[in-house]
Amino acid sequence: MALKKTRKENYPEWYQCVISEADMAENSSSPGCMVIKPWGYGIWERIRDVFDEKIKSAEHENCYFPMFIPLSFFQKEAEHVDGFAKEMAVVTHSRLSMKEGRLAPDSKLEEPLIVRPTSEAIIADSFSKWVKSYRDLPVLINQWANVVRWEMRPRLFLRTREFLWQEGHTAHSTPEEAEAETKWALEAYRELCEDTLAMPVLMGRKPEHEKFPGAVDTYCVEAMMQDGKALQAGTSHFLGQNFAKSANISFVNKNNQPEYAYTTSWGVSTRLIGGVIMTHADDEGMVVPPRIAPYQVVIVPVIKKPEDEASVMDYIGRLVNAAKTQMPFGEKIRLKVDRRDRKSVDKFWEWTRKGAPVICEIGPRDVAENKVMVKERLKINTPNAKEIADCDEFVSSLAQRLEKIQHEMFTRAQERLAQNIRTDIVTPEAFKAYFTQSNEWIEDGQSGKVAFVRGKWSGDPESEELLKAMKITIRCIPFDQSGSEGICLLTGKPAVTDVIYARSY
Repeated sequence: MALKKTRKENYPEWYQCVISEADMAENSSSPGCMVIKPWGYGIWERIRDVFDEKIKSAEHENCYFPMFIPLSFFQKEAEHVDGFAKEMAVVTHSRLSMKEGRLAPDSKLEEPLIVRPTSEAIIADSFSKWVKSYRDLPVLINQWANVVRWEMRPRLFLRTREFLWQEGHTAHSTPEEAEAETKWALEAYRELCEDTLAMPVLMGRKPEHEKFPGAVDTYCVEAMMQDGKALQAGTSHFLGQNFAKSANISFVNKNNQPEYAYTTSWGVSTRLIGGVIMTHADDEGMVVPPRIAPYQVVIVPVIKKPEDEASVMDYIGRLVNAAKTQMPFGEKIRLKVDRRDRKSVDKFWEWTRKGAPVICEIGPRDVAENKVMVKERLKINTPNAKEIADCDEFVSSLAQRLEKIQHEMFTRAQERLAQNIRTDIVTPEAFKAYFTQSNEWIEDGQSGKVAFVRGKWSGDPESEELLKAMKITIRCIPFDQSGSEGICLLTGKPAVTDVIYARSY
């Protein structure tokens, strides 16, 4: 029962079909915005909870800042405001009134307010009040919030005018400490993507023209989607003293001298859900890694006669109570008993579309034989799709089953990434020929499609125009540089820097 569109037929339409059939989100009547439905928001809650625990364990504290930011705050940091100017939503009036029978803006604000595209400017203002001495540092805070950026081509989860995210902001007394914080956040994102989302990533530094506006350095984690395009999964920025100088975040250091603080910022967003979809979903629908599944196990009662209901539901109740004592990934298993008055086959396919990791069907025969019919989402449409398991054995091994699914999902994606990073393209001619091919879905185990190229880059400003003309980007400068000499794949000039080239979302 494949989706209306498969990956091969039309990848963008397949992506929309996955979201629709999994009932994860929908376009809102507010232009460019989305409604995140319970299953999609449940996935975000799991991502949020896992990462929130990680940052708190590193002594960061959550707080909240206003979503309305005075325009003058952005103007203090010219490079920052220039980078976001085209995406900013601006509030210019404070209220509406009736004019000629229609609502219209009334009271104009003395100073326009920017609806939060990111919070460096407003948080820097608070830091300037909090920090007076080196004893006040470091400041380690985090915010879970919504953000508004006026996207011209919205796409569910990937680019919408409003989205949800996490943004960490810190202030330090030395550049070394701030750099260490930036690298810590980057590693935390790698762990989140790989260990929790089962989505392998490449780590590195952004080239100068791709840096966050106002940053000294921007670091990133980049993932490969099934169509070979790159998705920026998270970024971490070393801001140096740029924002500290514009906002006057100054302190008296240990030598009793005034000094500006060194700040960082780092964030991930609901775009990660788009990454999970395009990393793991198949032509049947969504496939959710167990660690972020709102329900890891869904139980569908199969009751055809009213007299069977009591025994089947009692059996399921005992199974659920026993399974909840299992502790995969450090917490209780999340189970759902689907009691809705619908055909069991319809409920099964609905949960298949949603991507629940394990779907069980239990009827009178299973009760009589102490069995469970088990179907793992990864095995749908394979010879091993259906398994009749002993109930006690199923419960006792459920934690290991979920962990095995999580590991298999990561391994599949990791192999696909490794097989589709080209390192054998060493001339501009071969490079251009490679990227003039059409993008296609990358079948598991098949390399050779248009995906990532690891090759040389000269850093010449001329190369930026060539990138735009070819509609590709430099995703990152990997940390593991080879140090070998070669030819820039864009300009043909001598080069030693290794970069990752790709099309991107």
